[in-house]
Amino acid sequence: MSMLQRVVRLPKKSFDLVKNATVIDKRKLYATWEHIQLTKLLAYLDVDCVFDIGASQGEYAEMLRKKAAYKGYIFSFEPNPHDARIARERAEGDDKWIVIELAISESDGEAQFNVMRASQFSSLSAPKNDDVELFRHVNSVAETITVKTERLETTLRRLRAEYGFERPFLKMDTQGFDVKIVQASAGIMRDFVGMQSELAIAKLYETSVDFREAITEYERCGFSLSAFVPNNSGHFPCLLEIDCVMIRSDLAPSWLALGNAPESSTFPVFDPNHVWWTS
Repeated sequence: MSMLQRVVRLPKKSFDLVKNATVIDKRKLYATWEHIQLTKLLAYLDVDCVFDIGASQGEYAEMLRKKAAYKGYIFSFEPNPHDARIARERAEGDDKWIVIELAISESDGEAQFNVMRASQFSSLSAPKNDDVELFRHVNSVAETITVKTERLETTLRRLRAEYGFERPFLKMDTQGFDVKIVQASAGIMRDFVGMQSELAIAKLYETSVDFREAITEYERCGFSLSAFVPNNSGHFPCLLEIDCVMIRSDLAPSWLALGNAPESSTFPVFDPNHVWWTS
């Protein structure tokens, strides 16, 4: 029996519940948390620009447009020419989505970039498969290319002068290099109103930083945790990586510092009874 047939047979009260339900494919459920969080947070922070660092083929930027109702500037930074070309094709016709073939790094200049057998694993860092054997065949170097690099501070100042945005949000997915990027430009981190970074539970790269150390570094730069969101469907029963979403601490609601939420505060609750599951 199809879902529609089941709905038709329901009494009116139940039908009203179904009518307002969300249909979610179980295989894509993990992404729902990120969509909900970013939709609310980008609006709350009044973000007018997203730095999409480690853009790969433009998946994150496309998600912001289609799932997070975000309409402002997106700068997608991807040093791999093959992936940057695909991202540019996706961005075609969107004059506020700009793809830049560049690696955000520790210094301005050039560096050797490892293109892995599966391009989403490509990185300025060398692969390390001691912790997890699962990715050994795909997280291995297929070729090494020379790419242009810039510090985050250099890029932010240049693009802000050109485009005039005021409330940028930072997203990093650089396969083991996120913390190094932040440490090299710590002085301008508070120019961003929020940030998202991939955390390594298992270390897949030589430069991978333990997730606890990464969070401590981001907190030192003036950010507070807003959410943890899955960035893939998982490798049950183990957790190998996850994203943290953070807000600049001074922009968090003032009652957080006092430890008391106002009585009128309401918090969204995910209700599985209002979801249709599809397999």
